[in-house]
Amino acid sequence: MQAVIFDLDGVSVNLMPTHFQAWKEAFAKIAGINISERDVYIIEGMRGIELVEKIFDQKRFTDHSLAKRVHDEKSKIFKTVRSSKSFDGVRELISDIRSMKAVVSGSTRIDVETILQEAFGSEEFDVVITADDIEKGKPDPSGFLEAIIRMNAPSEDVVVVENAPLGIRAANIAKINCYVALNNTPLQMSDFDGIISKDQIFEKTSMLRRMLC
Repeated sequence: MQAVIFDLDGVSVNLMPTHFQAWKEAFAKIAGINISERDVYIIEGMRGIELVEKIFDQKRFTDHSLAKRVHDEKSKIFKTVRSSKSFDGVRELISDIRSMKAVVSGSTRIDVETILQEAFGSEEFDVVITADDIEKGKPDPSGFLEAIIRMNAPSEDVVVVENAPLGIRAANIAKINCYVALNNTPLQMSDFDGIISKDQIFEKTSMLRRMLC
């Protein structure tokens, strides 16, 4: 194995509950839409603006001119409440991995770099791919493909750690082996049926030490 690619929120840092609360407040305030945890977690991995558009479509909300306002409001709320806390054991796990390491996230570069600095330090990852580096978010594989290009690692020698169906689909399209760390997701095992084997799904990121180190 030459490289490991980590998703950020929900895999490396415990920020998905905060993301959800920020999205919930933003959708309610700007568009009058009530969203559930599942609405967000099932499409996690998209770039922020793509997520807004997707939920607008799901809720049959037609005023797409409000999408950027929802996105910007969410970003504003998120910055005031986020806490960059890694999951238990993940900081040590990542530090012990000897192969190259990358992060591929659907969040903006300024948010990703700030969170990584606070949770792990700026030198822990060799490559960081964010929403600012790609035109489409997951399940489009471009984020993962860009990461392996920058690391000069063939896909068959790379593994992805994800927590969401769209990320797994992106890894599958990119032909990169994938593990799932559920951590505190509200999704069910059935949400992963047909896209990844159950023996590649783990309760916590820290349980992947034997596979990654």
